[in-house]
Amino acid sequence: MSIFTPTNQIRLTNVAVVRMKKGGKRFEIACYKNKVMSWRSGSEKDLDEVLQTHSVFVNVSKGQMAKKEDLLKAFGSDDQTEICKQILAKGELQVSEKERQSQLETMFRDIASIVAEKCVNPDTKRPYTVILIERAMKDIHYSVKPSKSTKQQ
Repeated sequence: MSIFTPTNQIRLTNVAVVRMKKGGKRFEIACYKNKVMSWRSGSEKDLDEVLQTHSVFVNVSKGQMAKKEDLLKAFGSDDQTEICKQILAKGELQVSEKERQSQLETMFRDIASIVAEKCVNPDTKRPYTVILIERAMKDIHYSVKPSKSTKQQ
């Protein structure tokens, strides 16, 4: 009995997945997390620095490549590099739980500092501290909305 080794699977590490749905199918590309943001802002120009492979996947974590027919149907081309550029520009980046949590905490602190700048205690005529505002926000169970800017909230 021989051991079966899958030959069509590619294993990647330190992956940020950028997903895009098109033509009823989901396509994914494997990228480096911090490079995706710099590509979108325009500071990173080299596509090889952003992508781990110039391949389009159906499922990155399982290493399943997208079929040529599906790519032709959805994008009208089978040029993997061009499709990768489209997915990079329009696709959604997967964000880990810890990153999301730290982003929400930062926004919470920013909102508290903006409120502290604008408010004064009417009795003592002294400004409120940021810590006091944060505590008050926690007491009323204020939830941060990640889609809105800190100034709007």
